[in-house]
Amino acid sequence: MPKAILGKKIGMSQYFTETGDVVCVTIIEAGPCLALQVKTPEKDGYSAVQLGFDKKSLKCTTKPALGHFKKANTEPLRFIKEVELEKDEEVKQGQQFLVDVFKQGEYVDVSGISIGKGFQGGVKRWHWKGGPRSHGSMSHRRIGSIQSGPRLTKVTPGHHMAGHMGHVKVTVQNLEVVEIDKDKNILALKGAVPGPDGNYLVIRKSIKGKKKSIQKAAPAGEKKQEKKAPKKEAKPKKEAKK
Repeated sequence: MPKAILGKKIGMSQYFTETGDVVCVTIIEAGPCLALQVKTPEKDGYSAVQLGFDKKSLKCTTKPALGHFKKANTEPLRFIKEVELEKDEEVKQGQQFLVDVFKQGEYVDVSGISIGKGFQGGVKRWHWKGGPRSHGSMSHRRIGSIQSGPRLTKVTPGHHMAGHMGHVKVTVQNLEVVEIDKDKNILALKGAVPGPDGNYLVIRKSIKGKKKSIQKAAPAGEKKQEKKAPKKEAKPKKEAKK
């Protein structure tokens, strides 16, 4: 069974831990997902499973897509993504995956399309410093020079300039699974995920795993006691020959 599932962002909320601390969480409707197609190394050259999520009407589905769903014996689905499989994992076509593929306390990576912000200038898009704000300056947020040096006739490829911002694929890593509700297919993750409410997401097992715990610093005025090596016993001096 792949450690991945598709979902939809519902919104953000608060979660109170057992110690009384408040944690900001994102509520996600995760699953149920269906395996539409299984790809094998013998036939396709790699191991993967195609997952589908969120039903849609027949009216909005093309005939080729209807044939694809018919092979898996499922209804038309709106969000389809492919997830890699490991060598030992076995999946059958039409198999269903629920939110319980993850457990409370695990860490996941969430991928989605970020919020689109339209055409933006370089100050907002690339965090430029900007020009002088006083003494008659008329170029507070303008672009300024875009090339210098011997290649004045060309602009360096990839130069930071104004343009379209947002609406790109973003992956947020190491989000902790705070709570799971199997009956309602709800997954609560600590922190924020890409995109607005209603955005489709791919939730995978974290690549980096758990975060390393940060060691607490010693209180002021206290010094760490260093372990000193035990002193070697002095060897008795040899008596001088007479």
